[in-house]
Amino acid sequence: MEKETFRERLTSAVFSAGWNLVCRLPESVARALFNFGADVAWRRQGGGVQILEGNLVRVIRTSSGDSLPDDEFGPELRALSRAVMRSYARYYLETFRLQIIPDERILAGMHVNQENVDLTLAHMKSGRGVIYALPHMGDFEQAGRWVILIGAGSIVAPAERLKPESVFRKFLTFREGLGMEIVPTSGGPHPFGVMAQRLRAGKLVTIVADRDLSDTGVEVDFFGEKALLPAGPAALAVQTGAALMPVSCWFVGEAEWAAHVYQEIPVPAAGTRKEKIAAMTQTLAEVFEQAICEHPEDWHMLQKVFVTDLDPERLARSRARAVGGNGAARGNGTGVVNGSGPASGSGPANGSGA
Repeated sequence: MEKETFRERLTSAVFSAGWNLVCRLPESVARALFNFGADVAWRRQGGGVQILEGNLVRVIRTSSGDSLPDDEFGPELRALSRAVMRSYARYYLETFRLQIIPDERILAGMHVNQENVDLTLAHMKSGRGVIYALPHMGDFEQAGRWVILIGAGSIVAPAERLKPESVFRKFLTFREGLGMEIVPTSGGPHPFGVMAQRLRAGKLVTIVADRDLSDTGVEVDFFGEKALLPAGPAALAVQTGAALMPVSCWFVGEAEWAAHVYQEIPVPAAGTRKEKIAAMTQTLAEVFEQAICEHPEDWHMLQKVFVTDLDPERLARSRARAVGGNGAARGNGTGVVNGSGPASGSGPANGSGA
């Protein structure tokens, strides 16, 4: 492991102090501070908020059925983006405080369609692995803890290794304490192989999968445009026979949560491996679109998703690799999206929730 720089050590110390302070403050005070920070970020309209509003315009247009120009959505868009920033702040707040939230509160405050959760547990009991693929919605850390408490035993999740290493290690210890096995995307065994092994053992793997970070994403129709989603969830299902089940999470009031576990996306009977992965990923995108339209205020996407917003060179690499038969066929693009640490623009816990 490389020696941390002074700046990285300082970042780690400030982060640790902040984490401890958030856990010591009364919840009402901490919530007010996080809402204040969200409002400040929203008013400044930095790059992340601008990207967020660009993504939300597609959601509003899809939901309303309008073909109005983007600037016609002004008041509605600004109100929605503020709600998203507050929801995003709540996600961070609860992630930091999850270690002190009683299990009883997590169990009592969760609303979910229990029949598909029971089906998940039945698959696992019979030795069949399950893949929960999620968009960046709600508090998937809390949902991950909830599904462990109700019988999953543990979950497996990929996470991007970000600097400073000490902060990554803190999150790693924190998640492991909740019952999660974190698979780093670098600095160890290939995450796809590790997750495939766990699925063959009947484990539950969770992947946040509404944005592709690799050069091997699958191009899908998403909110009336083209977007890149990771091939990993579908590729794992094709390779291992695990059940691919989309999941969405959202907040209920100020103190409760909800999740919906959707029906399994089956592996198509016909087609090449690449064609099967593409078809399953398109279905996944359609489920995500439905979930986001139902709870747009809880979609924390401050990163570019749509092809028209992406770097042309990155997009060209993705398409070149797809034409060459790489990527999904090899199991790359494992669904590890938007970094897993506090420096990321998409939340500190990618892939670790249910």
